Amino acid sequence: MAATPNRFALHRAARVLRDGGIIAYPTEAVYGLGCDPLNGDAVHRLLALKQRPVEKGLILIANRFEQLAPFILPVTDAIRARLEQTWPGPATWLLPANPATPTWLRGRHSSIAVRVTAHPLAAALCGAFGAPIVSTSANTSGRPPARSAMQARLRCPGIDLVLSGATGGLRRPTPIRDALSGELLRAG
Repeated sequence: MAATPNRFALHRAARVLRDGGIIAYPTEAVYGLGCDPLNGDAVHRLLALKQRPVEKGLILIANRFEQLAPFILPVTDAIRARLEQTWPGPATWLLPANPATPTWLRGRHSSIAVRVTAHPLAAALCGAFGAPIVSTSANTSGRPPARSAMQARLRCPGIDLVLSGATGGLRRPTPIRDALSGELLRAG
């Protein structure tokens, strides 16, 4: 697993996010593209860069559950226990979205995909930013995702910053499960 980056790099990345920029950063399996989830202009720019339709929705990552609370409806104790068995870690869950969650994040869905990451750099980035960030693979839709900083820069021209580091070593993106039904929607 990657080491936590220096404070300067984290603060610079957080500043880019606050200023409406798009960054690339390592996650559990691949490099991700991220931005401030509440900045509609940044999210739409990211979607255009990926050539991804807004209707599909996006994943949010955080360094703790409390960062995700504004984007989701309150969860039952049973669901919270299920989440805590896998978090922090490489498990993405679909949870019912707070109705105030922007459609540019949840797409055409009433739920939103969220993860409390254990990747040291991604978690530190969320900590430095003070909020969750968008996390989608660094690639154009339908193309292989970037697995290095150089690939992210080459495959995603137009990003504002690349936060270099090692990915977490997973061979496939994190699995996605529906928290209410337990259904596996994307295998890891």
